[in-house]
Amino acid sequence: MSQQTLQSPDGPPVEARPAAAARAGVGPWLRMLGVVVGLELAQRVRSVAWYVLLGVVGLVVGGVIVVLFLSLQGYQRDLGGAIFATTIFLVMLVTSLVTPALSGNAINGDRDAGTLASTQVTQVTGAQLVLGKVLGSWIASLGFLAVCVPFMVISAMLGGLRLEAVLISIPMVVLEIGVISAIGVGLSGVIRKPIFSTVVTYLVVAFLSVGTLIGFGVATIAFQSEETRNEIRFDYDEVSGVATCVDTDRTYETVIARPDRVWWMLAANPYVILADAIPPHFGGDGYPDDVFGQIALGVRTIQEPPHVESCADYDSQGNWQDPSADIYERTAPSWFVGMGIHALLAASAVWGAIAAVRAPARTLAAGSRIA
Repeated sequence: MSQQTLQSPDGPPVEARPAAAARAGVGPWLRMLGVVVGLELAQRVRSVAWYVLLGVVGLVVGGVIVVLFLSLQGYQRDLGGAIFATTIFLVMLVTSLVTPALSGNAINGDRDAGTLASTQVTQVTGAQLVLGKVLGSWIASLGFLAVCVPFMVISAMLGGLRLEAVLISIPMVVLEIGVISAIGVGLSGVIRKPIFSTVVTYLVVAFLSVGTLIGFGVATIAFQSEETRNEIRFDYDEVSGVATCVDTDRTYETVIARPDRVWWMLAANPYVILADAIPPHFGGDGYPDDVFGQIALGVRTIQEPPHVESCADYDSQGNWQDPSADIYERTAPSWFVGMGIHALLAASAVWGAIAAVRAPARTLAAGSRIA
């Protein structure tokens, strides 16, 4: 459709279309957004590669679950909870590897194919174009989550699975898929080369998943500090068999790591976000009895400054008193901080893409095609 066919002799100029569309109301704006989403989905559904990937993901996840079931049967009491935790983490891994391939060339791929310019001269605004592609990529990527739903249902039937773990973990995975889709589409609008934008999207995913772990470890070592601490000892009564803690006047120098200064790096890890978002369930020993709670407790613990050991940490029998259940009340929710970081990254990428595809463009990069 050419630009001339979209204008009447007394109609508004091209530059006035976004303002006119905004005055037309939310309904027409959403309908135009739906058109872009429909076109994006139709393009992806027609692709044979999408169905092949769905089949491969189903076979891989199904194979892993069968191996886990055969390996853990008779050794794991809460078999359903263990299999579900493995399934949801595996789905997070698979979708984070597939989604960049679906979103990393959404805009610059159309530019190379010469179809982007024909969309830009219609009533579709830059925001509708980018957001429509984000939603289309998001929905297409959710198909991989849908393939794994039967395995989640099977794990729930095995018992030992908490309902809140299911009701919270699945929406968190959906949100993370949306974040990756937004980052991929945003980078495809900012970066001109499809291959380069896809690679950068994969690097962002790798940084959030693995790079945060490496960065946290390196930063923890870098922020070490020297401290002077009092020494304690235990007097053992051979008759009663009780060890009594005694504070001494002796001190010693030690080097202490300070993970509490860089804990937010781990909070940005998508697997930590998923684990921390699920309310913990403590066993009889005062520790979380599932994988989600154990990961969350570890991240919550490093938020606090290094603990200075004293006799107040032990009861009259010399047993360590661990207030692990109270740490959730003293620390910040890691999942909320992490989702805030992810939302900021996604919003920045989408905003950059909207600015890059806005028509008419003020400037164009060298070698860019406009039709």
